[in-house]
Amino acid sequence: MIRGTDLEGVYTDGERLYTRNSAPGKAVYGERLVISEEVQYREWVPTRSKLAAYVRSGGTFFPFRRSTSVLYLGAASGTTASHIADIVTDGTVYCVEISPRSFRDLVPVCESRPNMVPFLADATKPQEYSFGIAGVEVVYQDIAQRGQAQIFIKNFKAFSARCGLLVIKSRSEDVSQDPHRIYEESKRQLQSAGLKVREVVRLDPMEKDHAMIAVGSP
Repeated sequence: MIRGTDLEGVYTDGERLYTRNSAPGKAVYGERLVISEEVQYREWVPTRSKLAAYVRSGGTFFPFRRSTSVLYLGAASGTTASHIADIVTDGTVYCVEISPRSFRDLVPVCESRPNMVPFLADATKPQEYSFGIAGVEVVYQDIAQRGQAQIFIKNFKAFSARCGLLVIKSRSEDVSQDPHRIYEESKRQLQSAGLKVREVVRLDPMEKDHAMIAVGSP
């Protein structure tokens, strides 16, 4: 039987994680659809979603509520963004993606979930998509390029967010550096910008050389 967890909108059968499917009958990335007590759930696979990997790794900072507005930077084809949309059913997930190919895959996912809004834009230039965003409480970022902390800070301040989650891909910053040093440097940059770092959680082995940095207060 699938039951709730301590995290709002996140469910488990004791082994796997799930979100309640807000687009019944539709999978996004080949995940299993499971019906329990007449409700359909989507398996949330931690090797496919860094947010699920964070939860599996013991991460406790989970700022998503039913009415939360989320700015998702690096939404790709919508894997994690769609699970967040399952949770924030009365909120909005603003999905920013720079790759036209990934964006083509993202659009139909957004069409099946009206609380997902796609933007084909560069996350380093928030002015390109600020016109379509009413307000943001949480910034979630998963971008594979250098300067990840600075991109996060720029958007966090541009939209006056109250908290966020930043995925750090150490190999995108510097393949020659020890990942731990990159995580610490990213943490330092966030703190220097006046942001409060709540926790840093490494995502190995589910996501090698990745960490999640939680910022602000839920």
